[in-house]
Amino acid sequence: MEAIAGIFDSRADAERGVYGLRSAGIANDRVVFLTPGTTDEEVESSVPVTDTEQPGMGKALGGAVGGAIGLAGGGTLGAAVASLLVPGVGPVIAAGVVGAALLGVGGAATGAAAGAALERELAEGLSRDELYLYEDALRKGRSIVIAFAEDDDARERIHNVLAQADAESIDAARESWWVGLRDAEEEHYLAAGGDFRSDEVSYRLGFEAALNPKRRGRSYEETASELHQTYRVVAADEAFRRGYRRGQDYHKRVRESHKS
Repeated sequence: MEAIAGIFDSRADAERGVYGLRSAGIANDRVVFLTPGTTDEEVESSVPVTDTEQPGMGKALGGAVGGAIGLAGGGTLGAAVASLLVPGVGPVIAAGVVGAALLGVGGAATGAAAGAALERELAEGLSRDELYLYEDALRKGRSIVIAFAEDDDARERIHNVLAQADAESIDAARESWWVGLRDAEEEHYLAAGGDFRSDEVSYRLGFEAALNPKRRGRSYEETASELHQTYRVVAADEAFRRGYRRGQDYHKRVRESHKS
């Protein structure tokens, strides 16, 4: 099962993208919809900072809103809609089987939507390495649609629908995100005596590695063993280590800025 994401400038555009997926034969239980804002209810769940932290509950409304969310063009999506408070992002509506699970809330928020086997299957197709891009998009008021492809035919249909709906791909979003940070990171690196042009690839890899939920708030030394297993020899580079530490600082700044 492969997760394919598209990022939209508006909720209405994202809803049209979801409707296009439905028209292309992609089932509701293979689609996730994320958008800034809240439902008519209070924000129910505070999303944990890391995968190991337990979610803290807001007002005790059960962690999820039963029912469905209406979409442009008619129809609804999913049987479970969660209204979440995501640290560093703000209130988010998550619709679909694993919508809330992607942002850090499991079990209660998604169990009503489908059987456990399907939920596990879809969750395994999600890349936690891309979560920071979803968070960045939501902070900017953009909406996200994720569809799960079971085979090559479904993959092609999903890509075609998202492209026709003018969705930005995750790869394009990743490059745009880095372009927005690059000048400041280069200035910081040069001020410390580094050669950014030759070290940028390793530095950026370390920066992005720090934004994986399981590493947030954890120092390079605390995660060194796992980083070496994942990134091999590059994890030992000084540029990677500096990028990792800078990525941790970035995440901290984002959260503090949101609080203020």
